[in-house]
Amino acid sequence: MVQDEIRDGRRIAELLASEVDGREDGTLARIELEIIDEDADGTPYGEHAYDVTIGGETLASVHVHEDRIHLEFRHGIETAADAGEERDLRVRPKATDPPRTLVFVERGADVKRAVDVIAAVATTVDEE
Repeated sequence: MVQDEIRDGRRIAELLASEVDGREDGTLARIELEIIDEDADGTPYGEHAYDVTIGGETLASVHVHEDRIHLEFRHGIETAADAGEERDLRVRPKATDPPRTLVFVERGADVKRAVDVIAAVATTVDEE
């Protein structure tokens, strides 16, 4: 049986939000989502949809593209890069001041791995 892969940015963002919001274990229980634009449909450069926060501090912003999403990590940028690469997600640095790390989620099937990256980064925030 062949199943279609989810490659719609808005749907991937919704799946990520559901997965993060539904986790009640460990550090993820403290993660909250701050909705910026619940109608974000996606743009070629990524439309800011929501933030992933812990203790009122933004860990990452979620940006919706037409066919994927990316998370822009503000904290734990090295951890985000390492965790993303370990989980076979596309990762790249963003040369800003302060620097950031982008982690791309290109299929719905990659959402659980992206949640693992968020959890790894949240753990580093707990250790600060």
